[in-house]
Amino acid sequence: MKKFVCSVAFILIGLLAIDRIGGMVMNYVGQYTYDVLGHKLRYLRDSIHEDVILMGASRCHHHYLPSIISDSIGMSVYNAGVGGSNNIYSHYIVLQHILARTTPKVICLEVMPADYCPQADDFSTVSFFAPLFGRNEAADSVFRLAGNYWGYQLSHLYRYNAKASSYILGLIFNRQKGEDSGYIPLPEPRQQPALPTKEKSISDVDSLKLVYMELFVRLCRERNIQLIFTVSPKYTTVEAHHYDVLKNFAHNHQIPFMDYHTSGLYLDHPEYFKDVTHLWDKGARLYSARFAGDLKKLLVSPRVQ
Repeated sequence: MKKFVCSVAFILIGLLAIDRIGGMVMNYVGQYTYDVLGHKLRYLRDSIHEDVILMGASRCHHHYLPSIISDSIGMSVYNAGVGGSNNIYSHYIVLQHILARTTPKVICLEVMPADYCPQADDFSTVSFFAPLFGRNEAADSVFRLAGNYWGYQLSHLYRYNAKASSYILGLIFNRQKGEDSGYIPLPEPRQQPALPTKEKSISDVDSLKLVYMELFVRLCRERNIQLIFTVSPKYTTVEAHHYDVLKNFAHNHQIPFMDYHTSGLYLDHPEYFKDVTHLWDKGARLYSARFAGDLKKLLVSPRVQ
């Protein structure tokens, strides 16, 4: 029996040692990878300081050029959009890490129905932010909801599970080509999208997501940050009420809502789109110039001072 206990203890110690060494190796990889996510998490953790921060998922990441916006509004801008961070839970994590380091003047959040509606797996991509686990308890609270908090607490290597291969490949391949303060351009597609399709409206609401939307707003208000909701162009058509849940939320909280989708911006220019959801670099540059002009007017409006 004693021999068995010693064997089990030896195995557990060995596994713990492997995990800790593996975690140290991946932490090193995270420091030097040119993977898109690894590079951005490193900036969020160590360097973010800009006046205006753009947040959201891939449509934020690929649609807003900070240099163009900064030239127009006269403030420093960073694109903190993370591809795949597909709802408010991920945005809340990012916000907590931003506020741990700096207090921006303005946050523009690219919103979408997934920020309020039920999904099959609401927490499918919060694991992208696990490499930052243990640095911010408020951000880590989302991992408790997701059910992987104790897994990350126990295993340092497990924190890199979601993007380990991308991190490692980022040591070999530079995925930061064309990077502009967090923006990464999408290449021109081989063919344009077909005729735009009609997008179905979603009225179902996940009450917990609305709680986190409220928390997001409260954090900005407590720091006197001007929060703005945005929706960039898509190559789809929608009814006028498509964003009513988000627009009503914004109205109730006196948050400006800049919607470029419902009006059908660029539907007559399929050559600007990479696919039905994303603009490629040409379209993103044109959109960023338009957005920058509108943002400049909004920021000098007395109602948002």
